[in-house]
Amino acid sequence: MSNCPFCDFKDDERGKVVLENEFCIFIECNDEILEGWGMIIPKQHRETVFDLTYEEWDATYSLLRDIKKQIDEKFQPDGYNVGWNVETTGGQEVFHAHLHIIPRFKDEPYAGKGIRHWFKQVENKRHSKI
Repeated sequence: MSNCPFCDFKDDERGKVVLENEFCIFIECNDEILEGWGMIIPKQHRETVFDLTYEEWDATYSLLRDIKKQIDEKFQPDGYNVGWNVETTGGQEVFHAHLHIIPRFKDEPYAGKGIRHWFKQVENKRHSKI
């Protein structure tokens, strides 16, 4: 796909590939706030997680287990958030599937706040249902 920042990703200011297998890469992202976070990205362009092949699912899981070991050794996190954003309403900004792996630490201001925390706030309640 033309202009996709994840197709044929090369190390740049956003991050670097630190692990890969036949079907996926893991990019450790450069970020001053989220220490050690990164993304598992299929090598073939797949718009969302729902478009992955069985082989890509298996490869993603394998890479997730391998990268967890590396992150544990390098950063010693106290927990993790792991998740996919799908479609614009789901927070997806780059339409090439990517799994976020975010190490979490006890001394963070938002420690203990999981993926669903923000969605469960009363301010997020729908005003009308379709």
